[in-house]
Amino acid sequence: MSTCVIGAGLSGLAAAHALRRRGVDFVCLEQAPDVGGIWRLPGAGERGPAYRSLHLNSAKQLTGFADHPMAEDLPLYPRHGDVAAYLRSFAEWAGLLPHLELRTGVLAVRPEPDGGWLVTSRTDSGAERVRRFDQVIVASGHHSEPALPGPLPGAAGFTGRILHSMDFLEGREFAGQRVVVVGLGASAVDIAADLSRHAARTLLSVRRGLHIVPKQLHGISVDLIAEAPWFTAKPLEEQRRWVEEALLVARGRMSDYGLPEPDHAIFSSAVTISDEILSLIRHGAVLPRPAITGLEGDRVRFADGSAAEADAIVYCTGFRMAFPFLPAGLPAEPERPVELYRRIVAPDRPGLYFLGLIRPVGSITRLVEAQADWVARLLTGEAGLPAPDVMRKEIDEHLGGITRRYGLSTGTSVQVDVGSYLRELQEA
Repeated sequence: MSTCVIGAGLSGLAAAHALRRRGVDFVCLEQAPDVGGIWRLPGAGERGPAYRSLHLNSAKQLTGFADHPMAEDLPLYPRHGDVAAYLRSFAEWAGLLPHLELRTGVLAVRPEPDGGWLVTSRTDSGAERVRRFDQVIVASGHHSEPALPGPLPGAAGFTGRILHSMDFLEGREFAGQRVVVVGLGASAVDIAADLSRHAARTLLSVRRGLHIVPKQLHGISVDLIAEAPWFTAKPLEEQRRWVEEALLVARGRMSDYGLPEPDHAIFSSAVTISDEILSLIRHGAVLPRPAITGLEGDRVRFADGSAAEADAIVYCTGFRMAFPFLPAGLPAEPERPVELYRRIVAPDRPGLYFLGLIRPVGSITRLVEAQADWVARLLTGEAGLPAPDVMRKEIDEHLGGITRRYGLSTGTSVQVDVGSYLRELQEA
């Protein structure tokens, strides 16, 4: 039995650890020079989603692997370099280094007629290699292809710089400049906060309101709340009421800060975790603005009719969920809902698994560990899969629930609740 794991970030390392622990033969391919995924700062000439001000938004107790906790002397929310070093130490502790092939990108993964998969890889020196594997575990994440809106009116004549958060490294590069940050997700509020310490002016352009949640409520880290039995035992509506009341006390309403009110209930879309952004808005360091409607020379025009001069626009508009090395027609393609049994298995593609392709409200680590453990049990025969039609029925039921709660899209199709999803995998 041979297995190819693609990616050596948190999900790939979880998969590698589970496979090694059960004696499954595998190799882990990683295109970067080291493990760490999104937590490793990109090197010279290398694009990447990590930026210098990046920190954990989830508590270290839940973000570290269960078998190898993060060091006690680390803060509750470590910075990117600490997380990357921790993931490297985990790979060493778990004996995974001999199984890693770093600086090796995957060009293509193609099914064989008689089962199995052909994986074509290439090192950064240009050497290509084709190998056959019985299974492929895709754990490369979905932060590699930036999503940008269509060109704005006047964009061709804009005299400033336009970039995506993937190309942003640190705020000091924009010292003295006038910068517009677009978005209200995690990277948008982090980057706006960083810029506010260096830029002459930082504007935050927001099209749609989101729920901004502090890292702690009632003195408890919100991801610890998300996994607490007293919280997970509550019905969804009771969970919502509890969080909404706590948020009203902790920070008031979004409109109090000049931000649009969310058009949806909490837990009906992604939330943004931040302790800083609302305080910075209150202090005038970050100035909210509505959506951008057009550009003219060095001026940015907004939906309320106002305009501002700008030297740069940073789009923090997320990423496309894309796996360009996989053949077309697979259940994880851009602009389509993800159709995977238990958010892991492609029903009509035996031997193909996805790890970490989920969005929980809370820390992802325990869920990825449970995913990895279940896949390892499948490969050793300790667990089994139902018939494809049974798997497709489960997928349809999951997507039906997603549609009712969130509205169906590529991003919402991978939403999971921490408690119920963890139980589902552990009981499988």
